[in-house]
Amino acid sequence: MTTSPVGKTKDAGWQIGVSRTVPADLDAVWDYLVSTDGLTTWLGDGVETPLQVGQHYRTDGDVHGEIRSLHAYDRVRLTWQPPDRDHHATVQIALSATKSGCTIQFHTERLANADERERMRTHWKKVADTIEHDLANRT
Repeated sequence: MTTSPVGKTKDAGWQIGVSRTVPADLDAVWDYLVSTDGLTTWLGDGVETPLQVGQHYRTDGDVHGEIRSLHAYDRVRLTWQPPDRDHHATVQIALSATKSGCTIQFHTERLANADERERMRTHWKKVADTIEHDLANRT
């Protein structure tokens, strides 16, 4: 029996998932994620709001892609391609209400290799830290 390395899929290349439960309700988390401040936190500066399915975006850092699906207060799925990549990855952010707040799940697939997978794990953990901090300090 042959086993794939952790994070390597048969069809979607390398993938990574990071989740964080924050002490804020789902509505507040969603509203933050799709605000200008929230988009800057997880996608980068320069993305216009509101997000819409089929919308192409480009950040000030030249990351670009397309909004593939958007279900308010549930999830957003998009393609993501920084200037140093020759193909896009797929990013999904999903929310679920919990007794203690809201769980945010970040999932990225179509990553090039194990190194890129680890870089994305680090990235999403930092994003989760920033989101948690920003939500705690919102008035």
